[in-house]
Amino acid sequence: MNTGEQILQFLKMRGPQTAQALAGLLQQTSMGARRQLEQLEEKGLVAWEDSGGKVGRPVRRWRLTERGHARFPDRHAELTVDLIGQVRSLFGEAAVERLIAAREGASEAAYRGRIGTAATLEEKVAALAAARDEEGYMAEAELREDGSMLLVENHCPICAAAASCQNFCRSELDVFQRVLGPEVKVVRIEHQLAGARRCAYEIK
Repeated sequence: MNTGEQILQFLKMRGPQTAQALAGLLQQTSMGARRQLEQLEEKGLVAWEDSGGKVGRPVRRWRLTERGHARFPDRHAELTVDLIGQVRSLFGEAAVERLIAAREGASEAAYRGRIGTAATLEEKVAALAAARDEEGYMAEAELREDGSMLLVENHCPICAAAASCQNFCRSELDVFQRVLGPEVKVVRIEHQLAGARRCAYEIK
């Protein structure tokens, strides 16, 4: 992976960043990072915004553009949306619900297998995040100071399908709740379809 691709990956995973922060992640000089960012800007993959700093000096943060986000896979979005539309047209909304239920069952079985005998909430969420990451969600698990967990998904490989049928998102939330157990509460606190950069789940 070249430096430009690494920058795109960091911006996708971590959101808007300064050139200095990216330089630290890349272990290179700020000038080198800025040069890479300018090249990516020329290609239309990144853009910047200035915001107020601690002492009044503007801070420039770089972010992915729509073209930059499009560099990440979406699992043949057009075909997926078309298939959902065909199922709905030919067999009705009930058939779409059965399709979602079948996918839900398969996902639940796979996640239960990954979580296995994990004892703690941290272990369970980490296992779930690993499974989602392998599916292309660029997922991470984070232990918070209050003991709760944060499951973050920096990319949605089924975003087009979810936009076409938002029950896919409801289904995923239900699966997370079941595989993590009745003593756990899962709440989606950020949602890409609502305009957020990522999907994030608070788990207590």
